[in-house]
Amino acid sequence: MYEGHTIGVVVPAYNEEGFVGDVLDSLPDFVDRVYAVDDASTDGTWDEIRAHAALERAPRAGESDDTDGQVVAIQHEVNRGAGAAIKTGYLAAREDQTDITVTIDADGQMDPGMMTRFLDPIVAGDADYAKGNRLSNPEFRHEMPRFRLLGNWMLTWLTRIASGYWDVTDPQNGYTAISLPALEAIDLEGMYEYYGYCNDILVKLNVAGMRVTDVDMPATYGDEESSIEYNDYVPKVSLMLLRNFLWRLGSRYRTHPLGIAYLVGIVSGVVGIALGVRAAGATLTGSESDDGRKSLTSLVVGVVGIIVGVVLDRRENT
Repeated sequence: MYEGHTIGVVVPAYNEEGFVGDVLDSLPDFVDRVYAVDDASTDGTWDEIRAHAALERAPRAGESDDTDGQVVAIQHEVNRGAGAAIKTGYLAAREDQTDITVTIDADGQMDPGMMTRFLDPIVAGDADYAKGNRLSNPEFRHEMPRFRLLGNWMLTWLTRIASGYWDVTDPQNGYTAISLPALEAIDLEGMYEYYGYCNDILVKLNVAGMRVTDVDMPATYGDEESSIEYNDYVPKVSLMLLRNFLWRLGSRYRTHPLGIAYLVGIVSGVVGIALGVRAAGATLTGSESDDGRKSLTSLVVGVVGIIVGVVLDRRENT
């Protein structure tokens, strides 16, 4: 326990042989239970997890082990994605009524010694969800590759718009801690199972009215290799964020000026683009049309609507 709170740690693992065992060994003594979730690895990851588990028995996916041992070994029958592994661990932690659940990757990039920094805001009652942030401190983001840094900043702004958490940075960070009330308040069963689960959960937390805080941490990279395929990752996560943004507006701000402003901005922008395309076609064929003027007007209204929506959104979620 930590400060009177039971602590669980979810360790999602996919092909992390040689890393996951060291991560499990390095977890702090105050951790009450570890949910080590193997996402159908093809190497020796599962054997490494089982060696640390209390029983030599593989529970079904999503089912916690029926022992009082610290490490609970859980294995997916098929590879489902990083978000699915987190979800499986979260479901088990929620079932066990664990007060605070931490997520930490199995690749050794995250320092377990920093865990109390994630727990303290929740223990103090200042936050319901704490997440790592490698971007705010120039020294901490120094080791991050340039293409990842650029991608993270882009996703930061997209996630701010989608989630309504305008002060949150580095939404892709998988080092997190969540309180039991927050875990019970969100739709865990509907949690996104691909790599964008970090972004998805932020939107769910906002709709549930939960408080989120960032925890500064350094970016660390070693011998591990990322399994993310960015040509697949970027469009999938972008589409998910758009869907979540619209869901957040419909869930919280359907009749609120904020939602109306965003709606006017989006509709006017789409109409403006459509009229602009038609005007361009008329120009090519030599036809007369005032679609160009209408397009410009619609686009201006669209931009103004979005700006008003953002201002109201920031005010509402500060």
